[in-house]
Amino acid sequence: MAKTFRELEVWKLGFKAAQEVFRFTKDFPKEERYSLTDQIRRASRAVTAMIAEAWGRRRYRAVFVNKLDEAIGEANETQSWLAHALRCEYITAADFKALDTEYQRIGGKLNRMIDRADDFCKFAPDTDYRAVTKNPPPSQ
Repeated sequence: MAKTFRELEVWKLGFKAAQEVFRFTKDFPKEERYSLTDQIRRASRAVTAMIAEAWGRRRYRAVFVNKLDEAIGEANETQSWLAHALRCEYITAADFKALDTEYQRIGGKLNRMIDRADDFCKFAPDTDYRAVTKNPPPSQ
């Protein structure tokens, strides 16, 4: 089991894919800087950000699942922006296919994580979350 979100295969794949998106968008026309370039970069980076946030909130299964679901949404958004980039001929069909396939793979892995949420949301054996409520902060 991973000890940090950076050890998750899906996070590593998402990070690598976002770097590829960044590399491709460097060559987009300047007039796309504040529209397509910005949108596709934000969406591609949000995939890993949502995975990291899910990992940090895995104490709460529903929040964990919600954040992974948001990561899937960001992956889908990235695929949509990639389709625009292809249609505008900013990327080649081969590059589109490779990135689109990678985001499909990422989405599949995220779906499997959601299906196995209970495996990720188990408390560590030595964690006593009840201790937090045993000593509440003093009343003011």
